[in-house]
Amino acid sequence: MLPEKTMPNTLTPTAAQILEVLRPVQDPELQKSLVDLNMIRNVEVQGGLAKFTLVLTTPACPLREMIVDDCKKAVQTLPGIDQVDVEVTAETPQQKSVPDRTSVPGVKNIIAVSSGKGGVGKTTVAVNIAVALAQAGASVGMIDADIYGPNVPTMLGIEQAVVEVRKEAQGDVMEPAIGQGVKLVSMGFLIDPDQPVIWRGPMLNGIIRQFLYQVDWGSLDYLIVDLPPGTGDAQLTLAQAVPMAGVVIVSTPQTVALLDARKGLRMFQQLGVSILGVVENMSYFIPPDRPEMQYDIFGSGGGAKIAQELGVPLIGSVPLEIPVREGGDRGQPIVISDPTSQSAIALQAIATNVAAKVSVAALT
Repeated sequence: MLPEKTMPNTLTPTAAQILEVLRPVQDPELQKSLVDLNMIRNVEVQGGLAKFTLVLTTPACPLREMIVDDCKKAVQTLPGIDQVDVEVTAETPQQKSVPDRTSVPGVKNIIAVSSGKGGVGKTTVAVNIAVALAQAGASVGMIDADIYGPNVPTMLGIEQAVVEVRKEAQGDVMEPAIGQGVKLVSMGFLIDPDQPVIWRGPMLNGIIRQFLYQVDWGSLDYLIVDLPPGTGDAQLTLAQAVPMAGVVIVSTPQTVALLDARKGLRMFQQLGVSILGVVENMSYFIPPDRPEMQYDIFGSGGGAKIAQELGVPLIGSVPLEIPVREGGDRGQPIVISDPTSQSAIALQAIATNVAAKVSVAALT
């Protein structure tokens, strides 16, 4: 009697079949196939178990769970698949190069946060965006480019940090301080707390370029630059020196703040810098003893109006809550000190929104 032949298991799909059923699944932001974008890697089939790696374009992807669910549903349509394991990682894409502008070695994306006038909470927004991105798993640095009023060290709780400057062949190289998972350079580390900076434009230009090119940034997904208010030397230096992934404009709903925000936004457009969107800060006040109440102290709807008029997105509205100020004063940004507050939730959403827009711009 001849031995019985072992029949091949036709119910076990191949890696190629796994990729084929995943091909229709798209990245919601890019509107392209995950397979075509090389976001599906390391496909393995072990009996009824399908395994692969999903490589997102940012650690702060807001649609992560939805994409994973769509992938699992697609693979589970194949006969013979009982279980799907998805390992999720992220590779932040490099922003596009710009002629006549010099990239910062190791830095993938440079994002500016600016405002038309002071007092609108620009630095608070910038710090919380940076910290929220770091919490999501991204490698993040910050330049405190508000040379005349460097407040970022205080908001990150590292105002007493001592930064090292070492001599190398190409010149002095600064080692950034680290606070709340964010690398930082600031004029605040280089001067006494009460010492004013009395500089003209060329000196300001020089220190910003040093912060860009003479700092050991290592490898960064995002470098957030907190600019001073207005449309002056710092904005011009940054826009002309480096390729930028884009700028976030911060304003309150107040009419005078919006008037200045329009000027700042127009300036960046004229310099060829992409506008990632407008953030309306202090949108409404939430009293701590009446959290169900909202008071429009600075007006309402101004951010949405300016965004619509100028054809840019409104990427978030942040309420005015006392813990935001308290957290900033003691070096604990609200996304850390009170992550479930309305302000923190709004700022976390803004950070993921910014990251998604940067990735789309880099890959399209």
